[in-house]
Amino acid sequence: MSTAALGGSGRGRPRLEQPRRPGRTAREEILDAAAELFTNHGYGSTSTRRIADAVGVRQASLYHHFATKDDILDALLTGTVDEPLQLAADLLGEAGPAAPRLHALVVADAMQLCGGRWNLGALYLLPELRTDRFEPFRRRRAELRELYRRLSAAVIAECDGPADAADLPFRLVESVINSRSDDGVAPSGQPWVIGAGALRVLGFTGENAALVECTAARLGVQAPAR
Repeated sequence: MSTAALGGSGRGRPRLEQPRRPGRTAREEILDAAAELFTNHGYGSTSTRRIADAVGVRQASLYHHFATKDDILDALLTGTVDEPLQLAADLLGEAGPAAPRLHALVVADAMQLCGGRWNLGALYLLPELRTDRFEPFRRRRAELRELYRRLSAAVIAECDGPADAADLPFRLVESVINSRSDDGVAPSGQPWVIGAGALRVLGFTGENAALVECTAARLGVQAPAR
């Protein structure tokens, strides 16, 4: 049987057993195991040996993919902001009303935070993230927050909404993190509820159904049942 069939990625020694984790490559399996251990047991309490054991590989094999535990954490964190950051930049550059664009960003971002196998947003509060090692991640998250603010400010201008509310949509999206921490899961319809709420706090009084249809088509997802 080939290394790829056993979950390998062509680097390091072949896997000696069937994969234990979801993922197309050994790297993805390592990230899944680390995400579970970091979110359920704590970052400081999780060693690279424990991650390797959860995947079913030698600790030395793990280092073919990640040089340090910090590198694993950074990869997990980066995965939570890269797609919404790109989407936010694309939406900000588009012409037309701001409300549908902000709605699409809020719903897409909330879907990612709701739908991930593990509640990775909970890692944002780790004290380790205040170190220089994670400054690039902090900068990218701050950039995402600023793009939210700019789209929100455009909605406020269109709707004559409250001038001091521009940061609220970003905060509403990240409320998913606490919801998952408290309840274990987030309802599948929660991103759409947050999308509607994010626009209401900015003064939008238009028809929500039209926004939902537009966002569903843009994101290629099914709109929630009315």
